[in-house]
Amino acid sequence: MTSRRTFIINGSLATAAVLAMPSFAFNMNRKEIGLQLYTLRDEFPKDIKTTLEKVASAGFTTVETYGFSIKDQFWGLTPMELKKILDANKLSAVSGHYGIGSFLADGNTAELEAAIIAAKILKSEYLTIPWVDPPFRQNSDDYKKIAVRLNEAGKMCHKAGLKLAYHNHDFEFENHNGTTGYEILLKETNKDLVFFEMDLYWVVRSGKDPVQLFKENPGRFKMWHVKDMDNLNPALNTEIGSGSIDFKPIFKEAKLAGMKHFFVEQENNFAVDSFKSVKTSCDFISNHLI
Repeated sequence: MTSRRTFIINGSLATAAVLAMPSFAFNMNRKEIGLQLYTLRDEFPKDIKTTLEKVASAGFTTVETYGFSIKDQFWGLTPMELKKILDANKLSAVSGHYGIGSFLADGNTAELEAAIIAAKILKSEYLTIPWVDPPFRQNSDDYKKIAVRLNEAGKMCHKAGLKLAYHNHDFEFENHNGTTGYEILLKETNKDLVFFEMDLYWVVRSGKDPVQLFKENPGRFKMWHVKDMDNLNPALNTEIGSGSIDFKPIFKEAKLAGMKHFFVEQENNFAVDSFKSVKTSCDFISNHLI
């Protein structure tokens, strides 16, 4: 994860300072807490500028965008227009979720090329693929084809000075003749070109252990979605720290995972409203996890 706190230490104080911090925090210059903007998808159509101002005032310093397309751009804003609003609020769009059209199915690069241009304008580090449509992920052969496409997209992103990432749900963990789609993607993608954004909620929801995946694939998970699970209904989200996922042992293994950035996400079940929920999550992470 990007540095958060600056330590001016020398002599014997160095050892004490390192031991006092969480396992990954000694690298941090300041606290960097990100938000996946999809959390506020009902707010953006009302007022993009005010919504992003509230994101910054809640304590977030980075964001992950969503919803870009050639037709609509970012909710009617060009990438440059969005960049100006982000800059005004000292928010950095280090990653974005980009629908890349039919590329994973047929190799059509039109939307992918437009996404690369948009991500470059935003000065993002990662271009992240958020979803695979059901018809294209039915069996192990489909996942092998997806891996080939991801390697191709990774090369395109690398050439443009970006990194490609893949975001999971739970369907990647379905069994296909003794293996899972996620295992295929991890095995058959180039680790120098294709990185993974682990959605912790969906991993836990699928019955898997994030830390075990870190141990099996060290360094592959450069980004995380930090999304909690409702105590009564696991199909619902809740504010970080209010649900059933224990994030402390997961965050302790951030270095093993290779995590550089993480983003709070909550898709539903807001305690009062979405703004108050993301503020609650940000405060919990700041006070208890980093």
